[in-house]
Order: sequence, then C-alpha cells, then structure tokens
Amino acid sequence: MSPLPLRADFLFRLALEVGPPQMQAGALRVVPVTGGRFDGPGLRGHVVPGTSADWLRVEADGTAHMDVRLVLRTEAGEELFMQYSGIRHGPPEVLARLGRGEAVDAAEYYFRIAIRFETAAPGLLHLNRALAVGVGQRPPAGPTYDVHLVL
Repeated sequence: MSPLPLRADFLFRLALEVGPPQMQAGALRVVPVTGGRFDGPGLRGHVVPGTSADWLRVEADGTAHMDVRLVLRTEAGEELFMQYSGIRHGPPEVLARLGRGEAVDAAEYYFRIAIRFETAAPGLLHLNRALAVGVGQRPPAGPTYDVHLVL
C-alpha cells in the first residue's frame, strides 16, 4: 500500500515580538508575546498584545519545546485563537549564536510547530476543523513562522 500524500496550502507568515521572560523556574520560562503580525493570501492582521505567551522549556542540550497561545485579530476585526507546540534544536554552536541574538540561517537548525485554531468568526470556522503546521526561524527581531494549512 502506498503512503497517502500530505498536502498543504500556505496560510500566512507570522512574525512575533517577544519580551523578556516573566518567570523562570529551572528549564521553564514564560515569555510574553508583546505583538506581531500575520500576513497571507487571504488572512492578515495582528497579534493582540497582553493575551499571548510562550511557556518555553529549554533542555540542558539546548532543545527548546514551545507551548504558545496567541490571540490573533484579522484586519476585518475577527478574532482567532491559535495554540501551537513546537521544537527547535540544532548544533550547540548554532544554538549559542541564536542565544546571543545573532542572525542565523534557518537551514542550520530544526524549528517546526503543530497548530490548532479556535474561532467563532463565520468566515473562519473551517479553521476549527483543521490542523496546520509551521516552519520557524529565529531572526534577531523575534520568531517567524510560515504557516501551512494541512488539507
């Protein structure tokens, strides 16, 4: 039996702005998401500040496990809850450069997320019944993801 194909459509690029950790307990850091934008072919808007954060767990080897909850507002005023978990890892020297805030080519490390949406906006209800995935990068300005809706 042949494997079924995985198809996905580009949904949007999400660029986040983050603040300093608000809590640190061992490997766990709670990092506020202070703003950001998303922009795609049919969906664009901004991250609602004060409603979003990343419960980030960083292992001793530098592997980061994200648990992020965001409230997005489209340009039309529709609200959308986005929750994702993800993993970022790479060679120690690459992670050290990221940690210093340096620009690092995304091909040098692994950064992927799995996404669920919730909304009551009539035009976006299809997102409640779908999964999305994202490919991340960590430029100095903050995390950026290309988000794809799995068909």
